[in-house]
Amino acid sequence: MQDKRLQDMTLEELWDLFPIVLTAHNPQWSVWAEEEMRLLSSLLVKYHPIISHIGSTAIPDIQAKPIVDILVEISPDIEWQSLKDILEHNGYICMSESETRISFNKGYTPAGYADRVFHVHVHRTGDNDEILFRDYLIANPESAKEYETLKLSLLPEYTNNRDGYTEAKTEFVKKIVSQLT
Repeated sequence: MQDKRLQDMTLEELWDLFPIVLTAHNPQWSVWAEEEMRLLSSLLVKYHPIISHIGSTAIPDIQAKPIVDILVEISPDIEWQSLKDILEHNGYICMSESETRISFNKGYTPAGYADRVFHVHVHRTGDNDEILFRDYLIANPESAKEYETLKLSLLPEYTNNRDGYTEAKTEFVKKIVSQLT
């Protein structure tokens, strides 16, 4: 169930409680991702999801926020509300929702981050540029290090501004993805 205290906080209060921190790659992230993907697969079995570990925690040898990103792709004809209800009932907090995407968090507490933190991105099948980006960085370690350098350079300005941090990385990500599509 959702923690009402977190829901009542302003964005600035949330950013202060959950600053952006980058840490050395942790091999446990892949283990945690696999465990969470199995859980998501069992919770969403009737939707036949395609589930992938994405984000920097899926890239070996670069620093990342210790937050495991998971992409769940589902058919365009599935209505969001029943899926949303299942995930919220199982401890995920809906952070944003649009016609084509829903974002959930898990592992955020009123005292700060839990030991394991997840961002679950639910997209329509085929909306998966994150997989292209992940695979490119895995295959191109020099680009992965360039991405790491960019992220480290953004920390001083964006430690308490997730939206700004994400936006500041967008040009780099789009440049790579556009080369691949």
